Amino acid sequence: MKILIIENEVYLAQSIATKLGEIGHVCEMCTSTKDAIRSNNYDVVLLSTNINGQDFIPVIETFKSSIIILMISYISNDTVSKPLAAGAKDYILKPFMIEELIRKINHYQDYEKLKRRTAAYEKYLTHTFLNTQHEKSLDNVELPLFVSSSFQKYSDAFAFEYAQKNDLPIHFITLSNSKSLAEVELLPQNTLIYIIDFQVLKKGDKKHFCDLIAKKQVIISSTDKIDNEEIAHPILEIKNDNNVFDKGEILPIEDYVKFIVLNYQDKYPDTELSKKLGISRKSLWEKRKKYDIIKKK
Repeated sequence: MKILIIENEVYLAQSIATKLGEIGHVCEMCTSTKDAIRSNNYDVVLLSTNINGQDFIPVIETFKSSIIILMISYISNDTVSKPLAAGAKDYILKPFMIEELIRKINHYQDYEKLKRRTAAYEKYLTHTFLNTQHEKSLDNVELPLFVSSSFQKYSDAFAFEYAQKNDLPIHFITLSNSKSLAEVELLPQNTLIYIIDFQVLKKGDKKHFCDLIAKKQVIISSTDKIDNEEIAHPILEIKNDNNVFDKGEILPIEDYVKFIVLNYQDKYPDTELSKKLGISRKSLWEKRKKYDIIKKK
């Protein structure tokens, strides 16, 4: 990282720069705020608030996109409270161990990475679910809730929209993972748990699963129709027989095959359905087994 050290104690600044340089950082130094604001291309700014007669607010505004850590000799409104309110991230009290400074730098670097990653994910999800709608109101949703939809994306959109509306952290689990039930049991109450692939559970495991989620905030997704007699919790069915293709969406091949089998296996005999998909009847049987799709007789 590129680090700017604003410190009028030259020996201290050189000592910090040397130690940070030893672990791969590129450091530059200056002794006044006027010199500091000539450039703003830094990942981290170490700002000493002990420089007499200097206004630190323009420095903080200049480097608002950088990680600003205050280096202070004492705690006061001017050395800590005002700079933090203006946008500085943290402070460290002199004299300090260089390891503590490095820990703070790494902490805020990781934090900024997570912020950027989260923003990218949210932007991607907003784009992905742009044309995905459901009629269920999010105001009076009773959890645990089972969501049945032949296309996974519709259930995903509902779960992520609910988490965003209620400002809840979301924890994702797929029941295709053999350790998923143990994971569900350990999760805290204040987390929204989104679980997919309910259709892969064996009938004997479904009761145990329902017991595990009874007092948790859980949305469970299934691409098969859910039997009301097996589930004591509310069930939401999102119908989308033609929506996927009406909206011009291009599906991955696996999703396309799954969608066609789920929605058209009752309309065509296996011979004709496999022919339309360009696969053999054996392959069609293997697809059903893979997706745990049961053909109604």
